[in-house]
Amino acid sequence: MSVNPMTYEAQFFGFMPQTCMLRIYTTFQDYLFEVMQAIEQVILKKLDGIPHCDISPVQIRKCTEKFLCFMKGHFDNLFSKMEQLFLHLILCIPSSILLPEDKCKETPYSEEDFQQLQKEIEQLQEKYKTELCTKQALLAELEEQKIVQAKLKQTLTSFDELQNVGRDHGTSDFRESLVSMVQNSRKLQNIRDSVEKESKRLKIS
Repeated sequence: MSVNPMTYEAQFFGFMPQTCMLRIYTTFQDYLFEVMQAIEQVILKKLDGIPHCDISPVQIRKCTEKFLCFMKGHFDNLFSKMEQLFLHLILCIPSSILLPEDKCKETPYSEEDFQQLQKEIEQLQEKYKTELCTKQALLAELEEQKIVQAKLKQTLTSFDELQNVGRDHGTSDFRESLVSMVQNSRKLQNIRDSVEKESKRLKIS
């Protein structure tokens, strides 16, 4: 049997070529033993039909074993040649052939290719960091919007409460009252400004 592990062939075929040949050898050898036993049984039956035969079964067995050794020797010699034929011409993958999963090794990468790949990896990492920062900024802005929305909701609730208080005290529309109050406040502020200007003018004169 061959001592070459033939791992690449085992990867392709799914079995070790030497294991395959061993099974073939064992099958042929078992078949040879069965044939010799059948021949021995036939000879013994023929001898039983011959009267006054001096050949005993023990002699037949010795002859059978001797012939079996002779056949086994020739068979081992022929099988050794057949094994070399199978392992070198049939179950062998040439060194120039690559399996599909090893096609990437067919074209080696240069130092420039490696540098280019390294540069692309760095660019992708920077892009990922930028997108991560953008995501964090958006999440922070979303939190701020939630806070503003909560405050706005609270303000609207306060206006609704004030409007309800105004209704309880006879004011029909709180918003209109608020607008009117603001306008009156502005008028009063304008009057105050006019009075202050007139007072300053009189003091100067």
